Order: sequence, then C-alpha cells, then structure tokens
Amino acid sequence: MRNFDLTPLYRATVGFDQIADLMDRAMAKDVGQASYPPYNIEKTADDGYRISIAVAGFSEADLSVEVKEHALVVSANKAEGESERTFLHRGIATRAFERRFQLAQHVRVTGASHADGMLHIDLVQEVPEALKPRRIEIASAPAAVADVVEAKAVN
Repeated sequence: MRNFDLTPLYRATVGFDQIADLMDRAMAKDVGQASYPPYNIEKTADDGYRISIAVAGFSEADLSVEVKEHALVVSANKAEGESERTFLHRGIATRAFERRFQLAQHVRVTGASHADGMLHIDLVQEVPEALKPRRIEIASAPAAVADVVEAKAVN
C-alpha cells in the first residue's frame, strides 16, 4: 500500500486546496462505501445530471439528502420496528448507509424524488455569466488621418 504525503503541495501552492483534498479522498480506502447501495450517474442535458440510488425497503422518512461543503450526502437509517418478523431468507438489505458525492464548484441540487425503490437526485451545473467564455469582437482600426499642412509658395 502506498501513502502519499501532500504536505509539500500545501506549502508550495495557493488556491489548489480543492485539488489536494480531491486526491486525498481518491486515495483513501473506504471499504463500507464500495458497493452498497448501488447507484447510477447519468447526464440528462448539457448542464444536467441525475444520480439514481437503489433504496429498496426504505421509505422517504428513512432517507436524508443534504449538501454540505460541496458534497452531496445521502444517508438512510431504517427504523427498527420489524423485530416480530421472522425471515427464512433476507436478500433485501435495509442496513443504514451514508453515500457521499463530491460536487463540482457550480453544481447545485435542484430536487430529489423517491419512486419504485429508487431515489433520484437531479443536479444542474450553473456557470456564472462572468465565468462563461465570451467572444470579443475585433474592430477594424480607423483609417489614419494624415495631417495635411498647406504649403505656401515662397516667392
């Protein structure tokens, strides 16, 4: 296993903290988040995205969707009220979970819906007008006006 110390990066750069934090998160081993619950990320438009998470067995009251510090945090905690049930086989996992998605700088959550055992979270990327590329018109230079001095005949 390799460990990278990013301390020199923090000392030598200004304003790149998000990149270093992203590298730290990518290199961290989080075993509990490897496969549960399964999810899809799809692009729905040029600036739209949807995260779909399989949450079979959870009701809307059991689920929580929050945005904290540029991270989308989806968590669930099933209420323990099913102790009188006896399962011969339990294949639908309803264990508590917390799934984090790091959001880019101008991505915001526009809504969430729960239907047919799927939690859908819609996102949109809104780049401010000041950061959008803009075309600068090139104006032609005005014709050079020559200063004409009238010459008088000397004689």
